[in-house]
Amino acid sequence: MSRRFVATSLLVGNFIVGTSVLAPTGMLNELASGFGISIREASLLITFGAVVMCFGSPLLSWLTSRFDRRLLLGSSLLIIALANLASAYALSFASLLGLRLLMLAAAAPFTPQAASAVGALVGSEQRASTIAFVFLGWSLATALGIPIVTNVASAYGWQASYLAIGALSLLGFVLLLWRMPHGVQTPPVELATWRTVLQSREILRLLLLTVLLTSGQFVVFTFLGPLLRLLADAGPRAIALIFALFGLAGLTGNLTATRVVGRWGTYKTSLAAVCAMLTGVVLWSLGAGTLLAMTLAIGVWGLGFASSNSMQQARLVAVAPLAAGASVALNTSAIYIGQAFGSALGGMLFAREHYLALGYAGAAFMLAGLTVLHSTRPAPARTLEA
Repeated sequence: MSRRFVATSLLVGNFIVGTSVLAPTGMLNELASGFGISIREASLLITFGAVVMCFGSPLLSWLTSRFDRRLLLGSSLLIIALANLASAYALSFASLLGLRLLMLAAAAPFTPQAASAVGALVGSEQRASTIAFVFLGWSLATALGIPIVTNVASAYGWQASYLAIGALSLLGFVLLLWRMPHGVQTPPVELATWRTVLQSREILRLLLLTVLLTSGQFVVFTFLGPLLRLLADAGPRAIALIFALFGLAGLTGNLTATRVVGRWGTYKTSLAAVCAMLTGVVLWSLGAGTLLAMTLAIGVWGLGFASSNSMQQARLVAVAPLAAGASVALNTSAIYIGQAFGSALGGMLFAREHYLALGYAGAAFMLAGLTVLHSTRPAPARTLEA
């Protein structure tokens, strides 16, 4: 079976996972209004969900490391579909939160194990570009998934958004079973594998970089819709368009990364992505209150967010290919540590109405991330003297 068709099914799976994970961000206003709670309380869907995925990713990667990837990834999408469909009928915020935590526990291993499966299916010369291609699903989730969630929730209610995600997840489940071959295995994750990962300074620096970059993004991104409404008087349609711009910029950045990484290498490609993110968050902070300036900032920021994640995964796989199942799972945990910390900090600032401070806090995390990224630069090649 064509490797490209398999990669496409994994891309669609990542789109479903990304949309499911980020969906509350696109309808915080509707969820808060529907359940009679505050925006900060509604944002706990992001914070608590990130905690579950943080621990679930490495734990489930270890427990399921000997499973057929088709069985594991297909089961993940099926549970996501059923949980989203059930969420549409949640009668209380507590029940919705419970269903979300169940759904995210099932989603936790999908992205890292999809990246690990790519490592088993393609050669080393194609690995970075194929991982970046598969990760386009997350870019599309922001470019298409979240704007659709926002529009559907504002027009028909948050329940309709969950029904739509559930139906799409069922289609993704069928596609993956159709395209993914039987018997795809990755190196099993043993205790020795975890030791190898945790004793590698290079891997630990890359994981720290992921935490810092994700924290900086989610201080702002979790509350993007409410901030646009409060600071720039943006309506649901404008908010959906800005989410789409962010995702389209991410898609553009990731497509560009897949083309240039072969010439630039993963470090230089990652550096360009992080610089775009930092520039965008700084421009957001300086332009807060002006819709045009905030929109332009989102476009610049979006160019880097998805490609930086793709390069992180590619660099981790390159550092220790046989430990990729563990290192990529820990990177996913690092993403969700950043989501949990960033959304919690953003929630505290938002609750205190320090709306402008969110952008500056995000920029501080990005700047720290750029410093850590610099420490991971490859050593210059040595030349032999005649």
